[in-house]
Amino acid sequence: MILLNGLNEPQKEAAKTIDGPLLILAGAGSGKTRTITYRMAHMVSNLGIPPERILALSFTNKATKEMKERMLELIGSTSITLSTFHSLGVSILKKEAEKLGLSKNFTIFTPVDSIGVIRSILKNFKAEKKFDQKLILSRISFLKNKGIGAEEFASSEFFDDDNAYDDAIEFVYREYQNKLAFFSCIDFDDILFLTLKLFRDNPDIAEKYSRIYQYIMIDEYQDTNSLQFKIVSYLTSTHSNLCVVGDDDQSIYGFRGAEISNILNFHKTYPEAKIIKLEENYRSTTPILNLANKVIVQNKKRRMKSLWTKNDSGEKPTLWAMGNPDHEAEIIAEEIRNYKKNGGKFCDIAILFRSNNIAPPIEDGLRGLDIPYQYIGGQKFYEKKEVKDLMAYLQVIQNPYDEVSLRRILNVPTRGIGMVTLKKFLDKASEEKASLYRIMEANPALEPKKEKAISAFIELIKNAKRDFKTLSLPIAIENFIKSLNYEGYIKDQYKENPNQAARRIGDVQGFVDSARRFTKSKAKEISLKSYLEFVCLQDSQDNNKDKKDNDELTIMTLHSSKGLEFKQVYLVGAEEEILPHKRVIKEDGEIEEERRLFYVGITRAKENLFLTYCKERTIYGKKCNRNKTRFLVEIEEDKLYQDIDRTNFGHLQKEDIEKYKKNFFSDLIKDMKS
Repeated sequence: MILLNGLNEPQKEAAKTIDGPLLILAGAGSGKTRTITYRMAHMVSNLGIPPERILALSFTNKATKEMKERMLELIGSTSITLSTFHSLGVSILKKEAEKLGLSKNFTIFTPVDSIGVIRSILKNFKAEKKFDQKLILSRISFLKNKGIGAEEFASSEFFDDDNAYDDAIEFVYREYQNKLAFFSCIDFDDILFLTLKLFRDNPDIAEKYSRIYQYIMIDEYQDTNSLQFKIVSYLTSTHSNLCVVGDDDQSIYGFRGAEISNILNFHKTYPEAKIIKLEENYRSTTPILNLANKVIVQNKKRRMKSLWTKNDSGEKPTLWAMGNPDHEAEIIAEEIRNYKKNGGKFCDIAILFRSNNIAPPIEDGLRGLDIPYQYIGGQKFYEKKEVKDLMAYLQVIQNPYDEVSLRRILNVPTRGIGMVTLKKFLDKASEEKASLYRIMEANPALEPKKEKAISAFIELIKNAKRDFKTLSLPIAIENFIKSLNYEGYIKDQYKENPNQAARRIGDVQGFVDSARRFTKSKAKEISLKSYLEFVCLQDSQDNNKDKKDNDELTIMTLHSSKGLEFKQVYLVGAEEEILPHKRVIKEDGEIEEERRLFYVGITRAKENLFLTYCKERTIYGKKCNRNKTRFLVEIEEDKLYQDIDRTNFGHLQKEDIEKYKKNFFSDLIKDMKS
C-alpha cells in the first residue's frame, strides 16, 4: 500500500481522483511532481490498475528521468510508460511505419542534415536573391508544428503571394519532404506531425493506442501546442481518463507555438472536468509570494489562484536602481562576493535576465572578482563566434606569429584567400622555416592573383599595431573594427535575417564595452597585451576548473530558469524595453506572457530576491534614460518591495545605507540647531 499521508489535502484529492478528466492547477513550488508520482503509485499499488495501461507524458528527458526515479523509490519498479511526446511518437511510428509508407528502419535527421539538404535544393531554385537556409528550416518547422503539410502551405493563412521567401519555402518544403522520403528519413518536427497524420488517416490505429493507454497524464500542460493537443484527443478517443497538470501563470513558450488556451479552455473541451488547485508553496517566503501574486493578478487571461506558504519569515524583495550596466554588474558581483564571505555558497545563487545581451557586463563583473559561474542555455560571451574572431585579430596584432589565430581570420571578412592560396604560403613557410605571417609579409606575390588582398591584410595589421600604441584600448579596438568593416560583413552574412544580424552586431559592441570596462578596472597595466592575458587567463581557468568543485553560481535567461529554484536570486534588467521586451511593446504583442515571464523569475527565489534596473543604457552608441518595468510601477503603491537607489550610495551595503541616512539626518539636525 502507498500511504498518501505525506500530501496536503488538495494534493491528496488530486492523487485520489482517477477516473474522468482532471485539471491540476499547480502553482510554482506547490509540489506538483510529488503529487503526480504519488497519484501513479496509488493507481498501481492501491487500486491495482495495470501499469502498462498508464501513460505519463512530459516535455523534457530530465523531467521524465525524475519521474522514473521517484516511481522506483515508491513502488520499486514500474512498467508505466513515462515518456516525452517525441519519444512516444517515435515508438508509435516505428511500429506503424508501413501505414505512412515509411521503412521501419527510418532514421531521424539532425538540423545539420536538414540544412545540407535544403542547401542542395536551393541550388535548383532559380531566383535573383539568396535565401537563408536556417530561416527556411525554421519556417518549415513552424508549419509542421501548426499541422500544415507541404501540399497545404500555399492555401494556408500563413502563405503570402507577394513574399519571395514564401515562394522559396513552398518549393523547398515540397522537395525537402520528397528527399526525406527518398532517404527513408524524417526530421524532428515530423515525429509529431506524422503521428497526428497516422491517427487522422487511420482511426482504428488511434483507437488501438487509446485502448492501450487507458489512463493518461500530461505534465506542463500549459506548454502544449495545437499538434500535441490533437494527438491527445485521439489518445483519449475511447475514454476520458485524462489528467493534465500545469500552471497557466507559467506559460512562457508562446514563441515556440505553445498555446495557453489549451489549459485555460480545458473545462470547455471536457465539460465534466474536475479542477483542483495546488496553492500552498513549499519554496519561497511570504514576502516573495506576496510580490509574485500581486504581479500576476494583473493578467486577465488566467485562472484565479493565489500562492501562500507557512514560511512567514524573510525580507521584502529589493529593487535596486543602478546607474548603468557596468555599475549594475559591479554592485551585483560585490554583493555576491560578500554573500560568500559571510558563509554562503555560490551554487545557491542565480542571476536571471530576459535576453542574452544583458549577460556580457555581468560576466565581466563576475570575472573581475574571480567568481565562478555556469551559463545555462546560452554561450559564454567570449565563446561567441564574432567575439572569437575579434579576439583572434587582437592576438595577431599583438603576436603576428600566432598561426592558429592568423589562419582563423585570414579570410574573415572574405578576401578570396582560400585553402589553395593558404597551402602555397604554408609550404613556403615550411621550406624556409619561417612563420606564416613573415612569409606573407615578404612574399605577397607568391600567389599573383591574391597579391593585393594579402598586401591589404598585412597593412591592416601594421596600422592596427600603431593605433594600439598611441590610442586608448577601447578606441583602438573600435577604430580597428571600423577599418575591418566587420559590422558590414555581419549584415551581409545575415541580410535575410536582420534580427540575427542585430544580435551579432550587439555582441561586437559588447566586445568594445568589455575593453572599456577593463580600462576602468583596477588593473595595474592597461594595454592590449594585459587585456588579452586577462580574457585568456579567465577562459583557461574556466576550462581547467576542478569538476568536483561545483560551487559556482548560475546565470541564465528567464526562459531557461523555469522549474529551478535558488536561495538568492538577482533578476537583472527589470526595466521597460527589456522586460517587457521592446519588440513586444513595439508590435503590440503579448504583454501578458512577458508578465508571466517576470512572475516565473520572481518565484525562482526561495529566501532573497533582488531586482535591478538601470537609469541609463547605451543603445546603438547613444545614451538613453531608462525606467523601471511597468510590472512594478503598476503595483508600487502596495509597498511589496523595497525601492533603493544604489546610484546615490555607491558600493555601500544595505545596513550601511541605513546607517548613512541616520547619521546624515542626525548631523543635519545638529547643524540646524547650532
